[in-house]
Amino acid sequence: MSEDFPPRLFATDAEVRHLGEGLLACALTRAEWTHEAHLASCVWLLVERPDIVPERDLPAIIRRFNESVGGINDDKQGYHETITQCFIIGARQVLARTDESLPLREKVNALLMMPEGRRVWPLAFYSRERLFSVEARLVFVPPDQAPLPASITEAERYRG
Repeated sequence: MSEDFPPRLFATDAEVRHLGEGLLACALTRAEWTHEAHLASCVWLLVERPDIVPERDLPAIIRRFNESVGGINDDKQGYHETITQCFIIGARQVLARTDESLPLREKVNALLMMPEGRRVWPLAFYSRERLFSVEARLVFVPPDQAPLPASITEAERYRG
């Protein structure tokens, strides 16, 4: 996890929808699947796809996408459960503080500009060793540095 450059912001709602819809359809290129794309897709799901529960459904969606572009989901690469669940919590937190009437792209850009949208945000709660452990990649592990925001209960409800 690195914070070497500022986030790439979105100019249109269509860009965000392209990423969310492309994720579901496994129609994105591997190069399109950036940190910003992960968060944009998550916000799109939360805002426009109430039929999908990210805490429950996003793990399988991301794993399927990774495999569609030749990726491998195992204990060393691909899908990371703890990081995904942390960023879902962060997205929910930011959306709860964001004006509902804003366009989709502005909601995504708000997340990207806040601490919850930064690549290193999970490290506010986890040591590097714990966050990047095999266990944390495969299953959600509780933090060892500070408690996660209260919305963890939303994620807990859909686990299992």
